[in-house]
Amino acid sequence: MATKRESSTLLEPTAARVTPPPLYKVLLLNDDYTPMEFVVLVLKKFFGIGQEQATQIMLKVHTEGVGVCGVFTKDIAHTKVEQVVDFARQHQHPLQCTMEES
Repeated sequence: MATKRESSTLLEPTAARVTPPPLYKVLLLNDDYTPMEFVVLVLKKFFGIGQEQATQIMLKVHTEGVGVCGVFTKDIAHTKVEQVVDFARQHQHPLQCTMEES
């Protein structure tokens, strides 16, 4: 009985070219109604920022009109924006949070 011999094919390894996903900045926008203490609370609660840095970002939002809370992948940035806006609405504050590509 004859046996059939299959040829073995050796594949050459190729380097995978993986590009990192685009990053997005999460921004807080200034308004005339949201208390500064609430903005600091949001920064600490949703972005894990310490008291001192949260205060600095809050002051930047207050004086310049906008401040960067963090840089994340698209899905995480979108989730952070939704969490902040929902939390602000629950506490009856008009705080605005947006994202833009870095």
